[in-house]
Amino acid sequence: MADIFKRSYSDKDTFEFGKELGEKAKPGEVYCLDGDLGTGKTVFAQGFAAGLGIKEPVSSPTFTILKEYHDGRIPLYHFDVYRIGSEDEMDEIGYYDLIDGDGVCLIEWSALIRGILPPHYIRIGISKDMDEGYNYRAIEVERK
Repeated sequence: MADIFKRSYSDKDTFEFGKELGEKAKPGEVYCLDGDLGTGKTVFAQGFAAGLGIKEPVSSPTFTILKEYHDGRIPLYHFDVYRIGSEDEMDEIGYYDLIDGDGVCLIEWSALIRGILPPHYIRIGISKDMDEGYNYRAIEVERK
């Protein structure tokens, strides 16, 4: 059962909801962002970063796995683990240091590393429902 359920009818709605959550984010929190390709995870991440006060352009770290942003009110560690071969690879990029660090972590495709997620995190699921319209997204937020 979702703690928060948000209906989004545009990229702007998704961005603004991400921004709202980013404004409330605290150091040490981990946000796990899941959804199929094309559901708006990157748009949400851009809004989240804006909510943290990050001014530089934010893109999905699909090939680099991790992008760090330090110009906001707290650091953002943005992971995209879609191309991770195994959970062991996460150690090589400093995952364990960052997950317990001074910033906030946002992990796209987090279901792929479920075995190494911290005991407490905030899961954000984004899904489409074509019956509601082409741009419709259901965004569910659940504290684990």
